Amino acid sequence: MKEYLLLFWNDTGEGKYLVSAEKMQENMAAWQNWIGNLALNGHLIATKPITWEGSMVSNKGIKQQPAIKEKQMVTGYLICKAKELEEVQTWAKTCPILAYENGFTEIREITAFEM
Repeated sequence: MKEYLLLFWNDTGEGKYLVSAEKMQENMAAWQNWIGNLALNGHLIATKPITWEGSMVSNKGIKQQPAIKEKQMVTGYLICKAKELEEVQTWAKTCPILAYENGFTEIREITAFEM
């Protein structure tokens, strides 16, 4: 089995997520069901939401803000295992992040670091 990292992207505002706490709570059951199904089938490795706050470290210094691209940012992640990418893409088609107009899931295969 291969491991995959799923990054959940959504709209962001200035200093906070655009999604309200109430809307997040409404969608919690959908997230629990979606993640629970992956866990019950032995595919889940880890998952967590992440806070809005963050920092970026580059050759130019440190910025005390998260990475935001085109007014979107990563709002959470999930690491899973599957036989092939297409299986993960199928799961992603039912991800609750798609309930948001600009929400999407980025899928990246995790590979062994070899020297």
